[in-house]
Amino acid sequence: MSVTQLRVGQPQPPSPQRVTSDTLLQKKLARRPIVALTAYDYPSARLLDEAGIDVVLVGDSLGMVVLGYENTLPVTLDEMLHHTRAVARAVRRAFLVADMPFGSYHSSSRDATRNALRFIKDAGAQAVKIEGGSSRAKLVRRLTEAEVPVVAHIGLTPQSVHSMGGYRVQGRSREAFERLSSDARALEEAGAIAIVLEGIPRELAASITAECGIPTIGIGAGPDCDGQILVFHDLFNLTFAPPAKFTRQYADGAAFFAAALARYRDDVAARSFPNDAESYHLSREVHAALDAARPHARKA
Repeated sequence: MSVTQLRVGQPQPPSPQRVTSDTLLQKKLARRPIVALTAYDYPSARLLDEAGIDVVLVGDSLGMVVLGYENTLPVTLDEMLHHTRAVARAVRRAFLVADMPFGSYHSSSRDATRNALRFIKDAGAQAVKIEGGSSRAKLVRRLTEAEVPVVAHIGLTPQSVHSMGGYRVQGRSREAFERLSSDARALEEAGAIAIVLEGIPRELAASITAECGIPTIGIGAGPDCDGQILVFHDLFNLTFAPPAKFTRQYADGAAFFAAALARYRDDVAARSFPNDAESYHLSREVHAALDAARPHARKA
């Protein structure tokens, strides 16, 4: 029996008003910060949604924090679709975005469009996210024409880890500053609904945010973006790795789970779990019938 089975037949509360791309734009215009976070499964996504998170991203970071890969590059399209479906079942309010994994939009615009449509049609996402600057503008325009909303991602783009020579802050030189500013303009003009700014100086992020008419969502880009996003596991110390400078730990999930697991292990070892109250029992009638039958069974 599962927790999900126990929910069958229970009345559901009315659906909250869904966050849309226009909602995010209105928050930018009103200077109200956009709150975003990653999720990769049903329970965490449900917690995020019920906490009032505006944007839930099924990030390809799941390759590292859920699947144990060294980086995001091995993550497959099927893996991303699988996790997006799980998150979509939980999200009723937040704007749901899914990362297109490395290799799923790099070969041709036709393949990229087909793959992007699967996230919307088959997995329940409301938008896809792709990494890259001006070179992706044509693809952003193509996907937008195919009615697939696109969130762009510039700066430190993890899928470019090899070409960048590692996870390094981007945009520190004047040339890089101007290039990333130009990238943001090109992506907005191509139809992107928002831009993730990762691993860039605060001053550059502030400049792009002021220039762009679409929302910017920062991760390691300072406090001046229109919104902020972090990886769920970073908030709760569940990455098994030293935290990045731009993260903030809000609870020690690793210590919490470790302590609970130790108590469970000890209770089972001591035979104190389960106890009688946590066990199922025969009815009195069945018990009596079995007791009455036992002497006859022995005589036979």
